[in-house]
Amino acid sequence: MKGKTFFLNLALEEAKKAFHKGEVPVGAVITLNGKVISKSHNRVEELKDPTAHAEILAIREASKKIGIKELRNCEIYITLEPCPMCAGAIALNGFKKIYFGAWNIKHGAVVSKFFLLEEYKIPWEKLDCNRCERLLKDFFEERRKGK
Repeated sequence: MKGKTFFLNLALEEAKKAFHKGEVPVGAVITLNGKVISKSHNRVEELKDPTAHAEILAIREASKKIGIKELRNCEIYITLEPCPMCAGAIALNGFKKIYFGAWNIKHGAVVSKFFLLEEYKIPWEKLDCNRCERLLKDFFEERRKGK
């Protein structure tokens, strides 16, 4: 059976797609019983939609495939600790567990800044992912240089 690292690596591949499009490099993968149900990456600029975060897009796709109620049995893997909007969507859909690869000091809504999932008792785990952090750092360094 595939493990947590495998699914986080899939989310990282999604994040790289966002990076190459000039989007903030965040990727998300939703699994059910150890199988990928959906995956996505940030598409805010591409879709001109401020809600087009990786998590939201993956949740939309998963709910169409398996139904909203079944999301309660799903786990979500994200390269970055979710923002309040995404953490709220995860909480309201009652995900079984959330995994993320990098802290989001500025907007994190799991433990870094806000504690949204605590109220809903959604378990979470921070996975060790230097590559998630490096991709974000590289993206913002390029932005600061004006590329």
